Amino acid sequence: MRQIHSDIIPFRGSHYEFGYMQGQQLKHSLTIKNRTKHWKIRKPRFQINIEEAKAKFMTYAPQMWSEFEGLKDGLEKPMEEVLRDFGGYRVEIDKSGCSVMTDTDYMIRNYDYQPQTYEGRYSLFQPTDQGYATIGPTSRVTGRMDGMNEKGLAMAYNFTHRKKSKDGFVCYMIGRMILDTCANVHEAIQLLKDIPHRNAFSYIVLDPSGQSYVIETSPRGVEVRQTNVCTNHFETMTDENRHHLEDSYKRMEAINNQRSQATDPYKAFRLLNDTDKGIFSKKYKSWAGTIHTSAYFPKERKAWFALGGDQEPVEFDFGAWLKGESIETEQIFGEVDTNIPFAHLD
Repeated sequence: MRQIHSDIIPFRGSHYEFGYMQGQQLKHSLTIKNRTKHWKIRKPRFQINIEEAKAKFMTYAPQMWSEFEGLKDGLEKPMEEVLRDFGGYRVEIDKSGCSVMTDTDYMIRNYDYQPQTYEGRYSLFQPTDQGYATIGPTSRVTGRMDGMNEKGLAMAYNFTHRKKSKDGFVCYMIGRMILDTCANVHEAIQLLKDIPHRNAFSYIVLDPSGQSYVIETSPRGVEVRQTNVCTNHFETMTDENRHHLEDSYKRMEAINNQRSQATDPYKAFRLLNDTDKGIFSKKYKSWAGTIHTSAYFPKERKAWFALGGDQEPVEFDFGAWLKGESIETEQIFGEVDTNIPFAHLD
């Protein structure tokens, strides 16, 4: 077991200012050094066309381009490198796990991935220019792997496959765009139907109405279904599924078989975060170990977060923060059962 942590990043200001602050903060960090080292070892399997990427962002989320500009200036790096490392358009995504369960009042998800990609940043951002305020863990700095916005729209995503990829946005940037630009589940569904997708992922959305949807997306189509459990396979676009889905079905069955015991949000959180329930995963070497468990409460505008398994969640009153209250906690701590290095620690 090793102790890990995530830094809490609260910020109020414009998207450019947010990007610049993060660039300054990260300029000499291990996260940036490890990204630079990564590209010395591996050649990117994609090309960056700055004008093409800008045109796409200006169509769907123009404020994100301002954040990239700020990040570029803060890091003092060319835009091509910023888009390569943090842009979320036309980049490759490795396989991963993940499990999500919703109820009318909450969404709980396990983020299962590889520690070397994890940057340990938990963001609260209230923009002064455009877009909704958001809370959640970051992915590649600008993206969000799960989260909730000021309207109470909660979002998470689950990997399906990366075969037959096409030009388009990847999961963590799509997650950010949903939170930045959509007020409810129906707007999120429409955005997911409109934007180009690079890979096959499920996006799970819940808002204060209590309605939750799974939107199956790939470069070849989008399908919507109403459900409250999602792992790593499609149930509508089954032709898109991988051949080996035993682990995905096993985690889904474990949730369905035990969810009657989840009589309140805390017990539901324990169902996903406890290491003896069959949902929390320790498959870190297979890019599918649980790194964090998140919970979102759209009606209350509150969020819970825990690193590693068998942990008590840290609670954030997002609604109070939106009204001007400060966040006293600077870091979240937890433990994971792996010796694989983390991007922000090793």
